Amino acid sequence: MRMAEAVNRVTGFSLLLLVVFLVGCTSDNMSDLRSYIAEVKARKAPPIDPIPSIKQVDTYLYQDDNRRNPFEIVESAESGPVSTADNGVRPDPLRRKEELEAFPLDTLRMVGTLDKDNTMWALVQAKSGTIYRVRPGNYMGENNGKVRRISEERIELTEIVPDQRGGFIERSATVSLGDSSL
Repeated sequence: MRMAEAVNRVTGFSLLLLVVFLVGCTSDNMSDLRSYIAEVKARKAPPIDPIPSIKQVDTYLYQDDNRRNPFEIVESAESGPVSTADNGVRPDPLRRKEELEAFPLDTLRMVGTLDKDNTMWALVQAKSGTIYRVRPGNYMGENNGKVRRISEERIELTEIVPDQRGGFIERSATVSLGDSSL
């Protein structure tokens, strides 16, 4: 019984302190706050910085010096209008990139193969140590490298790389078993 009485007394005392605290919070004495607001309103506003002046940029007239215009379409005698930078090869900008396309080809290493359901898969290790599976038709490397063929010794790819004329060309590449200096 004594424990219950002690708990009742502590609870009662706690409630009394809570009520006294809450009553103290209901005071309408906000004179300090009102005087601070009046002081802030009485301060003079700092001046606004002037708008910076805009420097006049000198115009530049491009002189082509008889160079070929890279945007011009050249007439070809055999086939009519042909762009000097277009041979029909170009990467597909709408194709969703695959994980291994985030790595340069020379940082990827072929570490093995799997043969599942008559499909040859290559095991490729990235610099981070993560191992990925690729099969013909997958892409890897930063140059839109499409896997064409996988053997036990190598992965054969066709990359699409920029040429000197502003277009693209196809280039063969391989990643051999154990290649790369990871």
